Amino acid sequence: MKLSSISIIFFFATLQALSVLQVNSQSTDSCNSNLNLDLPFDTSLLNCLPVWSRHDFILRYVRNLSNVWNFVLSAPNTNSFVAMGFSTTGQMVGSSAVVGWVSADGSGTVKQYFLGGQRPNLVVADQGNLTIVENSTSITSRSSRVYLAFQLNTSQPLSRVLYSVGQIGVIPSAPGFALAEHRDKVSTLLNYRTGTSASDSQHSRLRKSHGILNILSWGILMIIGAMAGRYFKQWDPMWFYSHAAIQSCAFLLGLAGIISGFVLENRLNAEVDTHKALGILILVLGCLQAMAAFARPGKESKVRKYWNWYHHNGGRIVILIAIANVFYGIHLGEDNGTSWNAAYAVVISILFLLSIILEVKLWRQN
Repeated sequence: MKLSSISIIFFFATLQALSVLQVNSQSTDSCNSNLNLDLPFDTSLLNCLPVWSRHDFILRYVRNLSNVWNFVLSAPNTNSFVAMGFSTTGQMVGSSAVVGWVSADGSGTVKQYFLGGQRPNLVVADQGNLTIVENSTSITSRSSRVYLAFQLNTSQPLSRVLYSVGQIGVIPSAPGFALAEHRDKVSTLLNYRTGTSASDSQHSRLRKSHGILNILSWGILMIIGAMAGRYFKQWDPMWFYSHAAIQSCAFLLGLAGIISGFVLENRLNAEVDTHKALGILILVLGCLQAMAAFARPGKESKVRKYWNWYHHNGGRIVILIAIANVFYGIHLGEDNGTSWNAAYAVVISILFLLSIILEVKLWRQN
């Protein structure tokens, strides 16, 4: 009787284990699996690679005709949306994404979204920069997985590819099809020629270094150095040495920050022309300021007042452009740049209030 009970327990445990294995096998996909999907394009020659191991995302793609690319994204069906976006910078803001989901009744919906900002009203349905081939989109649920398929009409898709998955049980609905915040996301670099994909996190340290160097140098130290040169002249000659030392440090750190920006642009293949142009302008003006310091005429020289006018106003222009470019760079470089913006705005506000107090004090003394 005892043996019989153990045998029955073992029998049911075996059945349970087999059922679990069966479910798991049905809910998994691999590049060795055959796609038996009803799609408007051929799937036999698709390149295949895992692109997001955390959520078991598998991407298949191929260049079909001269300017047509076929994509099939496979992911577990968690009753949420799945999305594949294309970005010039690797950030969600400014990217265009193909988003698909399967409703409770089994019907699938695929839409293009343009991610114009972080607020929900800036994520716009049926908008974007992707040229999707007409009647090529579909999303199919099969064996506990969803297959998002679409075709793009482009000579070369962007290599910076984003993937995201929505909140479980939350899918867009008519009439606006507003897209709720994603549950998780990842930014990758896809090499279409070699069929390899890498997470973009490897460049996050370089991006942060670029931002911190430029914020600290052009955006903070340059302002402090200018304040030392204007408000502390009663401590002569210490004000001059302090001014020169702070500005020299700011220039060297800023130069390193701009060089890191060039390296970052090259690695990310990002389109940041405005940010780059402003950075080059700041560097050129900074070099002119540094050269002017070596050509400073004596106090008794007749041209000293013109030199002062040029040096003072040139410095103000550098600072104003630098502050604007710092805020613009934060906007480009961070999906969640609100904290960076807030922190830098607090620092600028403190320096601005301090300069007003010192300016009033200087005016009273004069």
